[in-house]
Amino acid sequence: MACTTTGRFTPLGSQIGIGLALLGEVILFALLSPHFLTADNLLNVSLQVSISAIVAVGMTFVILTNGIDLSVGSLIAFVGVIVTSIIRVSLPGGIALGIIVGLLIGAASGSCAGMIVTRFRITPFIVTLALMTILRGTAFIYTQGRPIWELPESFKVLGSERVVGVPIPTLIMIVVYFIAHIELTRTRFGRHVYAVGGNPEAARLAGIRTNRVLVQVYTLSGVLTALSGILLASRLNSGQPNAGLMYELDVIASVVVGGTSLNGGRGSIIGTFIGSMLIGVLRNGLNLLDVESYVQQVVVGVVILLAVMVDQWRRR
Repeated sequence: MACTTTGRFTPLGSQIGIGLALLGEVILFALLSPHFLTADNLLNVSLQVSISAIVAVGMTFVILTNGIDLSVGSLIAFVGVIVTSIIRVSLPGGIALGIIVGLLIGAASGSCAGMIVTRFRITPFIVTLALMTILRGTAFIYTQGRPIWELPESFKVLGSERVVGVPIPTLIMIVVYFIAHIELTRTRFGRHVYAVGGNPEAARLAGIRTNRVLVQVYTLSGVLTALSGILLASRLNSGQPNAGLMYELDVIASVVVGGTSLNGGRGSIIGTFIGSMLIGVLRNGLNLLDVESYVQQVVVGVVILLAVMVDQWRRR
């Protein structure tokens, strides 16, 4: 179990480095745009970040076990169209039923991916790539390529309303990160996640049921992705079969930039939060400067590449 002590936390210096990078980014955009540091814009950043940041929590657990989940964007779309189609029926309790069904779909998708990875020994990249295609295609088949509209106004509350001026998705994001941080740093499950990612054979010999841990992390990723899909559908007040496109990019970028190693066994929830904010602030700042979306994709891609290079350098 020595691997749990060496890989349990991202080194403090790494988190400080990411935090300083975020601070420098904030200062730069504050100097370049007078609208950046306004309260409305900062709350807007938190709202924009919240959807992908919640998904990034589940992705952190997966990557810590030396896995990957490429299906998150498609699962967001699939959950969104199923939930909104249930709510559109306008049955009593339709919103609650839709949310429950959506979370169950997320859990089923994640556990399916985890079981295929563990039972058939197929690399997570291939499993989740296939699942990504299946879910996206099914979403388009289910809706015949058309969005689901005409939803009750009450459904918009979850994704659009504010409590004491703070968007509800932002509050949900904060709660998710707090619980995940405690789970990863203060529980047996968290220690097992680090152990499996650091050295799966040593973890197995130590009595850890590695396959069960892998299924659990993919299930957790599915549930949190489904939650994000519900929040996005509520924010849009519609179910969009093309929702969540390229979300995998931002989510993986947030996790890797936050210091979680793609080789597993090292990383933290705090680092992922800082990484999510760094990517969110970057996109917001570029939008305020009227930088084209295509250029933004290039910039985010460069950030990911640099983060992976730094990760590999640290491992040496």
